[in-house]
Amino acid sequence: MNKNFSVGLDIGTTKIVAMVGEKNQFNKVKVIGVGKSQSLGVHRGVVNNITQTIQSIKIAVDEAQSRSGIEVKEVAVGIAGQHIRSLQHSDYITRENPDEVINDNDIDKLIDQVYKLVMLPGEEIIHVLPQDFKVDGQSEIKEPIGMYGSRLEANFHIVVGQVSSIRNIGKCIKSSGLEMGDITLEPLASSDAVLSNEEKEAGVALIDIGGGTTDVAIFKDGIIKHTAVIPFGGNVITEDIKEGCSIIGNQAEQLKIKFGSAWPGENKDSEIVSIPGLRGRDPKEISLKTLSKIINARVVEIIEQAYLEIKNYGHEDSKKKLIADAFLDFDGEPSEGRWYGVGIERFTKACEDAGLKILRKDLNIYKTNPIALLSK
Repeated sequence: MNKNFSVGLDIGTTKIVAMVGEKNQFNKVKVIGVGKSQSLGVHRGVVNNITQTIQSIKIAVDEAQSRSGIEVKEVAVGIAGQHIRSLQHSDYITRENPDEVINDNDIDKLIDQVYKLVMLPGEEIIHVLPQDFKVDGQSEIKEPIGMYGSRLEANFHIVVGQVSSIRNIGKCIKSSGLEMGDITLEPLASSDAVLSNEEKEAGVALIDIGGGTTDVAIFKDGIIKHTAVIPFGGNVITEDIKEGCSIIGNQAEQLKIKFGSAWPGENKDSEIVSIPGLRGRDPKEISLKTLSKIINARVVEIIEQAYLEIKNYGHEDSKKKLIADAFLDFDGEPSEGRWYGVGIERFTKACEDAGLKILRKDLNIYKTNPIALLSK
């Protein structure tokens, strides 16, 4: 595949998106083809059916190829899921030639050393992200290249995932006739697509509510400070409706999309929707107020978990305050946006109480992750 072209592949819980991009003379990416398919073999961001995932990848990639006219051979892949965790780590190297200035090789040597850290059994380091450096005891250095010094230290944000989950994604891609390029954590890809450098500098929290997981990425001083993957998303709301109303999954999904609301006060007790019965059985009547109470309970839980991650980061500390506030990304179709309603109001209130406000809300940017992956 021509080096001017790149392909991002977002393997999500509800859908798989492939996007072909072309770099222009200004080194900007122009999207020339998009393919999307229903994701049938992924649960909460983790592959649990290899065969179905391969089929979904092929459908998305074939559609992207036909629309772009480009043969896809290699893809950059986004990764998320409940197996992802992050940690902070500090490390250092002693330079052999302190009379020479620090260069890229010194930074690479320090990062490679961190990659060799021993994780828990079955885990693998996905990203090693430098936050700030220290040279011979001088701290708070963002760019040490060009400086003199014998001891180079750095604080790192490390993202870790399960080896088996990463290998399963690789197997699916290889079995689809593709080569796997870079792997990027989904919240990082989302942030590259929707956040400006100014927002990252001021301090901002990105909350991406997807089908299987809710991803959180927090930036301050232009540096990634905290990442988290919450194992709840839109699909768990569908499961709640299925169990609470004693209906099948497809009916629960349609009920959520067409009639769902996260605000119980929006519906009257008399508002009823009739669900067709199975195999000649009588239709089932469901109160929309009952439906909204089921949705409300889970949405509030998701939003409260997201806000807890902001508190865990330490937003209440004046030095860690997020001036640019929070960005909400709902990874769904426009018709799905309304059932998040009261959760957003609850989240907004909690943020305001802590001195935050909602920066922006986007109900349909399913293209953002693969767009960001194109530039990786």
